Amino acid sequence: EVQLQASGGGLVQAGGSLRLSCAASGFTFDDYAIGWFRQAPGSEREGVSCISLSAGRTYYADSVKGRFTISSDNAKNTVYLQMNSLKPEDTAVYYCAASGFPRLYGSSWYSWETNEYDYWGQGTQVTVSS
Repeated sequence: EVQLQASGGGLVQAGGSLRLSCAASGFTFDDYAIGWFRQAPGSEREGVSCISLSAGRTYYADSVKGRFTISSDNAKNTVYLQMNSLKPEDTAVYYCAASGFPRLYGSSWYSWETNEYDYWGQGTQVTVSS
């Protein structure tokens, strides 16, 4: 059974930091890409960051470049999202998701399209107060 377990959310003041974790099981970790997405109330789910687990290539949305860092510990089947200099507009439910498209398109693949991800975690709330 495939499982993605997101954790690490919480309440933080603007300028603060949080580290989210996404623990994965039930699939061949290195064959996939893991994306972090977020969804604020009344908004569509948007891509934040993505990592190709075989090559370690990382990608970021413009809104988080320079503030967020995605990384992985392949031995632990876990992906992290370090979020620094948080802003109130970062407030959202954060989801991690896994895509098998790198097996077809190579390790440089990434996407912000939610329908290109096969498996989703349950989400973790991040609230940034001003």
